[in-house]
Amino acid sequence: MGRQAHLRHNETLIKTARWDDPRGPDDGFRLLVTRYRPRALPKDDETWDAWWKELGPSVELHAAAYGKGQPAIGFDQYSRRYLDEMQAPVATQKIAWLAKSVARGEALTLLCSSACTDEARCHRSLLKRLLLEEIAKLGG
Repeated sequence: MGRQAHLRHNETLIKTARWDDPRGPDDGFRLLVTRYRPRALPKDDETWDAWWKELGPSVELHAAAYGKGQPAIGFDQYSRRYLDEMQAPVATQKIAWLAKSVARGEALTLLCSSACTDEARCHRSLLKRLLLEEIAKLGG
């Protein structure tokens, strides 16, 4: 498989969805990447395999995005701040681990809030980009 085809293949292995979207046959490992776990949801109704809140926006960034106690920030500023937050050691370690898994051919679905309807303006799309960049560094 050529490099471009391999990159496209890796991109198809990483999906994004909302946590309450139905599980697809090729979702693979479903990872909830929100700062907060859905409220009042019984454990038995969880649709994800793991929850890594460290890959979600910080409490402060989440509040800024929704204008809690301040004017809401735009997506450009949100994106910059989120990408900066993902440089923290715990985030980079988790991103590296996920990238290696995808590079081995394991499918991954990044899950966000059920209220997050615009994938293009969501941290899950930014995280997917970070993962693809990390996979490229691995030579995948």
